[in-house]
Amino acid sequence: MKIKTLSFVVCAATTFFTGCGGGAYLPKNTTQYGVENQVNFVLMDSHIQRSITSSGIQQRVTEDGRLELVANIRNREGRRIEVQVQCVFKDEQGFSSGDETPWRTLILTENSQEAVQFISMNNKARKYTIRVRQAR
Repeated sequence: MKIKTLSFVVCAATTFFTGCGGGAYLPKNTTQYGVENQVNFVLMDSHIQRSITSSGIQQRVTEDGRLELVANIRNREGRRIEVQVQCVFKDEQGFSSGDETPWRTLILTENSQEAVQFISMNNKARKYTIRVRQAR
C-alpha cells in the first residue's frame, strides 16, 4: 500500500513541477509542405509526379484588372492520363483572394500537351497557384 501511495505522490509532484504540457511551442516542419507558397505549378499527388509537367505559363492582366493565365500542361508518358486542374488566385502578399476555380477534368493523350485557361473573378489577384491532381 505504501508503494502505491509513494508512486502517486511522485507522479503528482512531477506533474505539478513540470506542468501539464502547457505553454507555447513552435510549429515543426513549417517549410516541409509549403510548396504552394513558393511556386506557381504544383502536383497534388505523388502518382502523377513523373507523368505531368508544365512547359510554360503565360499571364496577363485584362483591361478590367483581372488576372488571366494560360498553362501548358504536358503528359510525359506514352499512355493516356486523366487529371484534374484548378487555379487558386492570390493577392500581392500571397494570400488567397477568395477566388478559386472549380476542379476541371483534363484528358491528355499519349505525350500530348494541352493549354488550360484561367481568369480570376476579381481584380485583387496578382499571384496564383495552379494545382494538378489525379482524377478520381
